[in-house]
Amino acid sequence: MILPAHTGGHPSLCLKLRQRLFLFANLVNRTKGGENQLAITKQRKGELVQEYEGWLKRSQAVILVDYRGVRTKDVYRLRMKVREAKGEFHVTKNTLIARSLREAGLPVPDKLLEGPTAMGFCFENPPAVAKTMLDFAQDSKIMTVKGAVLGDRVLDPAGVKALSELPPRPVVMAQVLGTIQAPAGKVAGVLNSAVAHIVRVLQARVDQLKAAEGAA
Repeated sequence: MILPAHTGGHPSLCLKLRQRLFLFANLVNRTKGGENQLAITKQRKGELVQEYEGWLKRSQAVILVDYRGVRTKDVYRLRMKVREAKGEFHVTKNTLIARSLREAGLPVPDKLLEGPTAMGFCFENPPAVAKTMLDFAQDSKIMTVKGAVLGDRVLDPAGVKALSELPPRPVVMAQVLGTIQAPAGKVAGVLNSAVAHIVRVLQARVDQLKAAEGAA
């Protein structure tokens, strides 16, 4: 880089300019996910990983979005709406959330972890959080839903839409409990069958949405 010529020939001034340029250049750290962000310490990285792991352990699903262009006040508004849906919304660092997903035994959706990423952590009611985030994305015309992680499955945007259309958790639980007419030893099998049924319904809805998009 060429330094300004008008330094008066003073060596100490040239040195100060070089130092400032060096410090500025090292403030920005470009991660693998493509985010421009301030460099953080190793200790802070460890703290963030612990936070992510805590949220993941509590979550039944996580929804990933690209929040570029969304104003700070709108991010706050979305965070409040997600909280009302029994979840939490946080901006995340791609490399660290990938590490947290891996350590939690969950799939790492590398293609979804590109560019700025924020996540909706669904603690109690994944359909409600999915619907909240989809509605916000549609209203804002800026935020885009990338996909989601649901158990050992990675969902695309169509899968997130299908998830948002599932019955609320209390309804699903009532349906599951209503099917339990067996001794305690068979309850686990009944519950597993109910969960498998929900997964089949979700996949069928995804296929339906994709077919509709192909025909359009």
